[in-house]
Amino acid sequence: MNSKKLRKMVLVAMLGSIATVLMQFNFPLPALPAFLKFDFGEVPAVIAIMTMGPIAGIAVELIKNILHWFLSGSPTGVPVGEIANFATGLLFILPIYYIFTKFKSTKGLLGGFIAGTVSMAIGMSLLNYFIFLPMYTYFLNMTPVTGDALYKMIVLGILPFNILKGVILTIVSIMLYSRMKNWISQQRAKLLAE
Repeated sequence: MNSKKLRKMVLVAMLGSIATVLMQFNFPLPALPAFLKFDFGEVPAVIAIMTMGPIAGIAVELIKNILHWFLSGSPTGVPVGEIANFATGLLFILPIYYIFTKFKSTKGLLGGFIAGTVSMAIGMSLLNYFIFLPMYTYFLNMTPVTGDALYKMIVLGILPFNILKGVILTIVSIMLYSRMKNWISQQRAKLLAE
């Protein structure tokens, strides 16, 4: 195994571990449903995509959610929340990567964050409607949410939660990027060079 591959693996493992710790410190946002928890676990995945590419970001999201599942457990053994969090992370980080790669600047990064926020907000609204809320109902024996209650949960809860989450993550990540710009460029040159 060459040193570049080993370095990438170590960095992905470290970022995945940091993301897991950050995910443990989750909290609800005011005026939104309490079951929607905010955490900063996507920030290490953003660093991974900027330094090593999309596979590294996906790996960080996967490590974070697998470790979180093992650490917190699930009453049914089915990691519905972790699967939803993984989907949220991918919807957020992948647009950031593709736009940041095309326009390697703070403006390009901001454009990526805006696209990631929109992708996450709309994507998670649809995925919750069609997949995750039915999974919660089935696996956790929750009362099905239908009609007006479903509309309120998606449009007045999940959609604004993900928009707000994207805005907060954007602000924090842009601040980090401005401080780590040179390090990110150096790592990118070392780890993505052919």
